[in-house]
Amino acid sequence: MKISDTSSQDVMLTPQNHNRVWIRLIVSLLVVVIAGWFATPMVQRWAQAEESVSASRLRTAAVARGDFVRDVTVQGRVVAAVSPTLYASQNGTITFAVEAGDSVSEGDVLANIDSPEMRNSLLQEQSRLNSLLVELDRQRISSQQEQLENQKSLDSASIALKAALRELDRVQRAFELGAVNEVELDRARDNLETSEVLHKHAELDFALDIDRLNFEQQTRRLLVEQQQLLVSDLERQVNELTLISPVTGIVGNLLVSQKTNVARNQPVLSVVDLTAFEVEVQIPEAYVGDLAIGMAAEVRTGTIAHAATLVAVSPEIVSNQVSGRLRFSAAAPDSLRQNQRLTTRILLEEKQDVVMVPRGQFVESGNGRIAYVVRNGIAYRTPIVMGATSLSHIEILEGLAPGDTIVVSSTDMFNSADTVLINN
Repeated sequence: MKISDTSSQDVMLTPQNHNRVWIRLIVSLLVVVIAGWFATPMVQRWAQAEESVSASRLRTAAVARGDFVRDVTVQGRVVAAVSPTLYASQNGTITFAVEAGDSVSEGDVLANIDSPEMRNSLLQEQSRLNSLLVELDRQRISSQQEQLENQKSLDSASIALKAALRELDRVQRAFELGAVNEVELDRARDNLETSEVLHKHAELDFALDIDRLNFEQQTRRLLVEQQQLLVSDLERQVNELTLISPVTGIVGNLLVSQKTNVARNQPVLSVVDLTAFEVEVQIPEAYVGDLAIGMAAEVRTGTIAHAATLVAVSPEIVSNQVSGRLRFSAAAPDSLRQNQRLTTRILLEEKQDVVMVPRGQFVESGNGRIAYVVRNGIAYRTPIVMGATSLSHIEILEGLAPGDTIVVSSTDMFNSADTVLINN
């Protein structure tokens, strides 16, 4: 029987190569050095950071320099710039000549108000005017007659004066010749003085009567003019019983029914001018202090923006909003309809070459005084001073420079830390 040896369990050993051992040691050392080289900044960042936040939870933006436009975007409603309401001028029964929605032109008859009292008053005053005109003509004739009588009296006094002068001259010559005594001469002189006095009074009476007659005629004339004014006013009121369209457009609402008895100054119907539209906007109360009439605006219809101007701002705030009116700078688009909703944009302020960043929740998180600037994966807490704000951008006065990258999303998760590590 053969006994087996241990040769099957033996392993052939090769001589150990010391060069390979050194190579492995050197490679391992290089790997450790390189790993330490790349790990050192990370370790340093970890050491500097007070908080750590994932980058997926943040939104960043770059600080830039450019033109800053501060605006407000609100919804507007198309309204007619001219939409007059017509009122009843007098009490009476109204008869409409149109229906709601009818197209009308300026000057068309819309309705008539039957007011017998007003028409009767006009007829009465016209009759009184005719009477005053007759009285004026009668006064004119009477004045002419009195002037003739006064002229006759003046002429008679003039003739008597001339006769007294001739008589005095005749008696004077006769007295010089001794044909008459001195008594006759004195009597002739007295007659001349009497004639002179009568002539003088006749002239004064004539002038005074002319003034009196002119005054009476003027009084009559003023009464006629006064009555003419009254008749003209009544004619105007009667003409206003016919309601005329003040604009070209369509009839709006009929505010009373056909053949209804209306009261004076009661609204009866409206007319809408479709050739002139404006946009009524409701602006938040926060922007009231920045609004001013004349500001530029834009009204967007579909994809087209139309230039407009802010022409009116309500002095009253209702439900934290103030009403305003925008007027198109050019002709209004043909496609507009009453009460149509449009997007509007009012330009509150425009600045050239300012430092600005996109608006984000970091403003509320830091109360507008803090921003986090991102450098090498770390966000640094930085004090800032904000300027004007718009819906899309914020003006930066101090604390940031163009090219900086900041966190524009909410920074509440940073817990007011001075440095925050941003993990990728």
